[in-house]
Parts: sequence; structure tokens; C-alpha cells
Amino acid sequence: MDAKAAAREQVATHQERLIALSHRIHAHPELGYEEEKASAWLAEELAGAGFAVETGICDLPTAFRARAGSGPLHLAICAEYDCLPAIGHACGHNIIAAMAVGAGIAAAKVADDVGLTVTVLGTPAEEVGNVGGKIVMLERGAFDGMHAAMMVHPYPVDMVTPHVIAAALFEIAYTGKEAHASAFPELGVNAGDALTIAQVAIGLLRQHIGQTDRVHGIITKGGDAPNVIPAHTNAKYMIRADTLDQLQNLAPKVRRYHRRREALRACAARCRHGGALPAQRRGVGADARRIASGSLHRHGQRLPGHADHPPGDRHQFAAGGEPSAGVHGALRHPGRRSGAAGRRRRHGLDGDRHGW
Repeated sequence: MDAKAAAREQVATHQERLIALSHRIHAHPELGYEEEKASAWLAEELAGAGFAVETGICDLPTAFRARAGSGPLHLAICAEYDCLPAIGHACGHNIIAAMAVGAGIAAAKVADDVGLTVTVLGTPAEEVGNVGGKIVMLERGAFDGMHAAMMVHPYPVDMVTPHVIAAALFEIAYTGKEAHASAFPELGVNAGDALTIAQVAIGLLRQHIGQTDRVHGIITKGGDAPNVIPAHTNAKYMIRADTLDQLQNLAPKVRRYHRRREALRACAARCRHGGALPAQRRGVGADARRIASGSLHRHGQRLPGHADHPPGDRHQFAAGGEPSAGVHGALRHPGRRSGAAGRRRRHGLDGDRHGW
């Protein structure tokens, strides 16, 4: 039996367990850096398949490393397993986690025969943004010595090189002065007005930014009572662009509208964020695309037409790949809301490592 056939047989053997694992994680959604159940279930599954498992790596309690094989080519497979606030696993991280375990188990079956070392990396908190698990783990050495890292993301259709964009998350806080809204409103400085003006200004800015640039956010605190002029308001925003260079061009434009005090009724504004994503990748190489596309075609998967990343595109992680897999019936789940508590700020990840 050749290596591919042996790997496919291993996946078939574990198929029902992998689907059940995906369903279990989906039924118990956990926010970033709080994925205690999911990370434990994944580690247990890999340990049962013969992997050497380390938990709590990089000083992150819900991160793990599971290794098999001893070949000269070291391949990492990333597993994500955090959910979105309020709506649970709408991004399908439960599926990503199960696919990572399945791919790892399949590769481990043939690792020594084909010269592989296989590491499944449990990467928490993908949805957190600038202090997401992969970024922290990259900075703390989890990817050192690996030749390539890859993962698969669910999507409506199969795709070898999906469009990946640069993104950054930041928080804005306005400080004004409280006053009774009926008796002495003239004595207050309305932080809610400041935030409203900034939101309108950003809306008008959209006609002057690139077609692929995105600015979106939510108000996280709008005041304490309707009869009190709000002295403190907060918002959380994300900006996105095709490349890191374009993101760096967009960031000061958005920042400018949050910090014009003459337009913000003398409120003090404070921005905090983690800077643009430090990781870059240079796209999936032509040989890797050809091999992946050929494998999908042999299994009856048709790939839609899509544009490859242009030469020199720097917004992707070095030597990384993240193809998208079409989601079929066995892995689909109905929508489920998360009952998890608010995300805890811990592990030294306060989102304020690089101030604006």
C-alpha cells in the first residue's frame, strides 16, 4: 500500500470519531483563551493516536503541541477551536479542529516512511485579533524549526489559495465629564457625542479609501444612564486591507477621525491596539498549488476560478498555507449561541503592546 492510500485508510478508520469530535466542540463553544474543553478533547484524541502531547505551551493554558514521526521534513498542522461571542462556532473552528486532528493522524501513519515529523499545534484565540494565539505562539517560538505550517478552513467551495487579508483590531475610549442631563446639561462634556461624531466621520471616510479596505466596529460602552451625560464611552474597531502596506496606509486615516479633539467636544481620546499583524506569508508556491489541485481533482473536487496572490504579496505567514474546504452535510451544524462569559484578559495579553 502506498503512502497516500495508507493515509486515506487512516482517515476512514477515524472518520466517525472525527465527526463526533467536531460536533462536541460545536455543542460547547468557548471564547478565545478560554477553550479548556476543546483543547483537552483534541489533546486526548491525539494522545490516543500515539502522539507525544504537551499542553499549556508558550505560557498559554489552552495551547498544545502534539508530535509524531522523526523525519527531516517538519510539518505543522494548526488547529483552531475558539468561538465567536454570542453566536458560537459560526466560523467553523470546530471543523478546523477536527480536520487538523484527522490530517495529523493520517500524516503520522506514514511519517517515518516518507521522512516526516508531524506536529499538530493547538492555536487558541484566533478570533481575538492582534493578540491571537498564532501570533503569540510565533513570537514565543512555537514554530521554530518547522519547514511549513498549514491548516484548512471550511468554506462553501473548495479552494487551494483563498484570498487572505491583513487586519488589525483596536479599542477607542473617550473621556468627558458627567452632569445631570436635565438639571445641568451645560456642565457636562458628552463622551457619547464624541463617539457619534467619530462614527459619522468614519462613515464619510469610506468614499476615500480603497475598494478592498474595510473599517467596522461596535460600541462597547455608551453610558450608564439616560439622565446622565456620559463621561466614558468605548468602542472596538477592526480595519482590514489586502496587504500590510495598505493596512499601514489606512490606519492613520481612521486614527485621525478618532483623535480630533476640536471635533469631539473637548473629550480626551485614547486608542490602544496591537499594531498590524506581524506575521507575513508569501503565498502557496506553484508546486504546492499544483499538487493540492491535482489531489482534489482526483477525488472529484472541482476548484472554482480564482486569482492567485501577486508576486511579493506580504500579508501572509511565511511558508504557510490555508486552503479552504467545501463544507458537506456530515460536518454542517445548526447555529448555536455561546453561553461563555466575557473574554478574560490574562496570560500577559492586554492588547496594548504597540501604542498608536
